Amino acid sequence: MTPTGPAELLATWEAGLAQHDSGRSLLLHRAARPGTGTEVLLSMPVGEREADLFALRRALFGERMQVRVECAACGEAMEFDLDATLFGARTRTPDGPLRVEDGEWAIEFRLPTVADLAAAGTAPDQDGARRLLMARCTVSAVRGGDAVAPDRLAALLPERVQRRLAELAEQADPQADVTLNVACPECGEATPAELDITSYLWTELDTWARDLMLDVHLLATAYGWSEPEILALSPLRRRYYLELCADA
Repeated sequence: MTPTGPAELLATWEAGLAQHDSGRSLLLHRAARPGTGTEVLLSMPVGEREADLFALRRALFGERMQVRVECAACGEAMEFDLDATLFGARTRTPDGPLRVEDGEWAIEFRLPTVADLAAAGTAPDQDGARRLLMARCTVSAVRGGDAVAPDRLAALLPERVQRRLAELAEQADPQADVTLNVACPECGEATPAELDITSYLWTELDTWARDLMLDVHLLATAYGWSEPEILALSPLRRRYYLELCADA
């Protein structure tokens, strides 16, 4: 991956200020894959996008990730470091549809894409999101030899078969949902914590952008340089000029 330059990253940050999670995910994914069309990005399996965002995070901010979690049992605040390389490995997703056969049911489905996840995010509740995802991702559904429409599947499919679908999808695209089980040092209970790379990376990008804009302001005031001229400086040279301003 070629790291995106500071001017492009600032533009990404500026565009994302008015966006919510799905819009910010797309902007960050564009930064991770410069030149890739929106339709291509939206058609990728969710785990592939997550791997790209972890790779972008490593390229921009390094491998060390500091995570804070509150214990669900006792409320203790826990803070620890993670290695970002553990979560950014790309896995090979199936070329064709996945299949589950259980009793009278035979289901073929594909992995959810980024577009599917964005569509599910518009549902009024979690159950509606689940139904929408199942309808969008079902390739074919047969019950006792008769075809079942994908939009009716969530209401008719037994819970055990739905669990098998979810388990098979998770095995085929493990990066789509990174959940940590964190043991509390105070009470010993484990707390599941989803590692949302979009939110994590956006928070870091927001801090970086605001710090960089302050640097631009100080250097522009001191030297009369334009923003493009300042952004063209390497971080080391920029920091050196800031130190000279402070010493003046």
